Amino acid sequence: MKKILLILILIITISCKKNQKAEHSFDENYAQAKIDTAWNHTMPDILKQIVPPTFKDTTYSISDTLNFRETINKVIEQVSVNGGGTISVAPGDYFVKGSIFMKSNVNLHLLEGVVLNFSPNPLDYLPVVKMRWEGTFIMNYSPLIYAIEQENIAITGKGIIDGHCEEIWASWKQKQKPDKMRARQMGNDKIPLEERVFGEEHFLRPTGIQFIECKNVLLEDFTIKSTPFWTINPILSENITVRRLNIQRGITNDDGIDPESCKNVLIEHCVINTHDDCIAIKAGRDQDGWPYPPSENIIIRNNDFTNIVGSGFCIGSEMSAGVRNVFAENNILRGSDKHAFQFKSNPDRGGFIEEVYMRNMQVKNPVKYGFEFTTDYKGWRGNKHFVKYNNFYFQNITLEEASEISIKINGRVEENIHKIYMENISVKRSPAPVIANHTKDLLLKNISVNGKIINDQDIITTIKKK
Repeated sequence: MKKILLILILIITISCKKNQKAEHSFDENYAQAKIDTAWNHTMPDILKQIVPPTFKDTTYSISDTLNFRETINKVIEQVSVNGGGTISVAPGDYFVKGSIFMKSNVNLHLLEGVVLNFSPNPLDYLPVVKMRWEGTFIMNYSPLIYAIEQENIAITGKGIIDGHCEEIWASWKQKQKPDKMRARQMGNDKIPLEERVFGEEHFLRPTGIQFIECKNVLLEDFTIKSTPFWTINPILSENITVRRLNIQRGITNDDGIDPESCKNVLIEHCVINTHDDCIAIKAGRDQDGWPYPPSENIIIRNNDFTNIVGSGFCIGSEMSAGVRNVFAENNILRGSDKHAFQFKSNPDRGGFIEEVYMRNMQVKNPVKYGFEFTTDYKGWRGNKHFVKYNNFYFQNITLEEASEISIKINGRVEENIHKIYMENISVKRSPAPVIANHTKDLLLKNISVNGKIINDQDIITTIKKK
């Protein structure tokens, strides 16, 4: 009997080891199976869950250019109480003396010819409201357009939203460091939100559009430019459609679209021309981000990107709750002084970045870095909350020039980067081919730099072999 038991245990042990080996095997068959499942099953299933909101067939017209901000907020409130509908703003120039507060079941429709000129006076954005600033919740100046805990909301139409950041907000970048460090320390120490008060006599700029804990959001067709800080920043929100927007630059830190701890997001057919990152997927900063859900199920397709100092597409660096199931395809990047594609974190963050799929992308003008994975991006506490990177798949991507490095993958001794598959990647000009440190399971198929196919021996690396 004992012999039989020993034999059974031996068989089970061998079987488990075989299964573990098969489970962790990373080769082209594994990669292609993952890619097939992701694009043909996972992404279509996500798309089915992203449904733009619809509104009651009632339209209210606004044309009050003298008291627009007071009028629009009153009408939004009343329309929401009455069950919703569309508020149509007639063509004209409107001075907006403070924030617009969106409410459930309201579509704010800006007809072509509308220009909403938001006040450049910071005092007009008081009293303070709950908002997230670079991944940390604080009480601060209200965003230009703001919503919290609302459902079925939309901003549509071909009008223009102008944040006029150049007049006052632009000077705050040089003044913000003490407040920035204080906010981050409060997040680290889990100080109660009601004690994290900024606003007047502080210098943390508000975002352009920030919706917190909202469901069923549509942003469509309008132009938005010159916002004080990140342009569009939905947070802890679900079922978001962003399409055909024209986002134009303002000052530094003017990211185009930053979904943060959001689920089921579609960004398509947008033109984004910013100073900083065009798209940055985020999920909270350090300890302050850990209690919240990850950003997941995000689709970015058929967009046109241009920027100066940031990335065309990036994940992080505020990503502490994690990011997964990201799909990007058929986007064009017209150049950046820094990165085409960046995945950034540091040991203060914790969390994970996983299941990222990108294909059919063109980078038409020079960038400094083609692809960069970094695990030491501006960390300042020296913690050991190492981020897990796992399962990245890139196909059919062309870059005209990466003036410093074509592909740079820097993991850590403590936490390697796992499972990166690159297929049909062409970098026409670059002084450095591929750098990969502390990376486990890197597969390259038809990767060319300067017209030369890159093989394993061409990689500057400390890759850990399987």
